[in-house]
Amino acid sequence: MRGPRIRTASPSPAQCAFFECPRNRPECQGHLSGDVFVFLKPNAIGISRPDLLVRCRCCGSKDLFLFLPMGLHPPATAFVSPERAQEPQAVFPLDANVCLSCGLVQVAGRIPETICERTSCAPSDNPATKDRLETLALNTDAGAGHGPVVEIGYNEVLILSAANRSGARTLGHDIATDGAAPWGAPAVEVLQTALTDVSARRIAETHGRAMLVMTASAFNHIGDLHAFMRAVAILLADDGTLVIEVPWCAKILQGNQFDTLCHERVSELSLLSIRKLVAATDMDIVDVQLLPVHGGSMRVHIRRTDTGEQPSAAVTAVLDAEAAAGLTGRVTWEAFSARVHTARNDLVRMIDALRADGKTVVGYGAPARGNTLLNYFDLGADRIDFLVDPDPSKQNMLTPGTLIPVYPMDVLAEKKPDVMLILAWNLLDEIIEQQAAFRSLGGQFLVPLPKPRLI
Repeated sequence: MRGPRIRTASPSPAQCAFFECPRNRPECQGHLSGDVFVFLKPNAIGISRPDLLVRCRCCGSKDLFLFLPMGLHPPATAFVSPERAQEPQAVFPLDANVCLSCGLVQVAGRIPETICERTSCAPSDNPATKDRLETLALNTDAGAGHGPVVEIGYNEVLILSAANRSGARTLGHDIATDGAAPWGAPAVEVLQTALTDVSARRIAETHGRAMLVMTASAFNHIGDLHAFMRAVAILLADDGTLVIEVPWCAKILQGNQFDTLCHERVSELSLLSIRKLVAATDMDIVDVQLLPVHGGSMRVHIRRTDTGEQPSAAVTAVLDAEAAAGLTGRVTWEAFSARVHTARNDLVRMIDALRADGKTVVGYGAPARGNTLLNYFDLGADRIDFLVDPDPSKQNMLTPGTLIPVYPMDVLAEKKPDVMLILAWNLLDEIIEQQAAFRSLGGQFLVPLPKPRLI
């Protein structure tokens, strides 16, 4: 089976200083050239930024534990056109660390931002997602008062469109640079730049300080969370509210959801980690709701401490649940790693057995999480015939690293596979409902996590 093709590079000795990996891995010996660390391996070279994680992104603790080193991965969104299939791909270390002080799970190193260009996303067709995001806007914009409603990481028109309909002034703030117009929402102004102290002051001066700042998609993509919070502190009105919606780390632990991590999504947060993070800007969590979306998420409401608002009973309950789950315990994450390895071995054996019986196995969905799983579980085109995905930008492309073809959804009816590996397992119920005809003809769904199982 062909593994990921690696970009080769050879900086001259005059430009380099020899560097040895502190973890003493032979494959991590290399050279440091500018801000690119070159990992020398037999017949291959991977590259990475040298700013390896030494402190927790949220609480600043040095008590970090590397619990799941996943090796070299290409960026999970770096799909490959068929004509470039024989060209090398850049790969980077994907190492999962947990902070034993606050429970934040985090990728050890950032990769150059130019490697993974973000683009605007079409609004979701998932009815549950539409209801959730529109409800988020309608339930929170009542307190917006005279200030604008600002969404950070604007890629779902649903939130601000709903806020617009209720009469709120809105502003989207996103780092997408492809020049795409906001999806179907001409009334929503969008700033295409990262949120910084400078942009926050500019918004406050031109639009007024925000009574409500929301992020439902971008928070765990941010490398410097403290810089983000400093900008929010400038933008947010004194009596304003910050609402963050992110996957909940406790559910990631419970469901063996290692695949939520990728180079583009560098943090998976606990409520405790968020509380320690926002304390640095004199804020605190006042409420939290647990949501089923994305395998288990939380919607966190944050206000300045000088408002005097006290945390709700829900905040205490979630913090207690995290402590009971052992999110800050080394043994907890050692057990997690062991379960992931077992799931990998079991899934590979199941797929090999199915193919030995003459069955065709394809994948449903090509999300970032799916590409993390495919690469770490070593599932390539010799085991998975193809993937299908409704996103036109992924269709007729090859998956990063594993080079599995991605086709439009109608290929399922044409090819009639026997088994579908559900890579978008967070949408399992919806997929099963949509593919009732496939199942009625004897097709089976293979769910990889938390334990591989056939449905």
